[in-house]
Amino acid sequence: MSKNENEQQKPLFWVGSSLADLKDFPDEVQNVIGYALDKAQQGGKSPIAKPLQGFSGAGVLEVVDDFDGDTFRTVYTVRFSHVVYVLHAFQKKSHRGIATPKHDIELVKTRLKRAESDYQDWLISNKQG
Repeated sequence: MSKNENEQQKPLFWVGSSLADLKDFPDEVQNVIGYALDKAQQGGKSPIAKPLQGFSGAGVLEVVDDFDGDTFRTVYTVRFSHVVYVLHAFQKKSHRGIATPKHDIELVKTRLKRAESDYQDWLISNKQG
């Protein structure tokens, strides 16, 4: 990768247990999600990334991958111009409908607030603001 391309790539920050949770996913799922996150870091959007219901606009996205009869989801935000935050990674256990369980939505909201605070601190420490 050339220096120019590397400079344009946004850093990826993990909130809470999201990195550890993602590492528990099957390798094939990690690859799919990793590709989507890489696209986000480059300022693009993977075709399998969709806005998460319940959040205004397209700033909070979800990647869903089905593997071996299980559904794995990762939620990230691109609301911040210089950083991508991974908010939550989980295996959907419920077999009733496709809706994201309420406790997972609440966790995403909590982690999004933490990311907002962290981003302000990051801007100050990196003199981006």
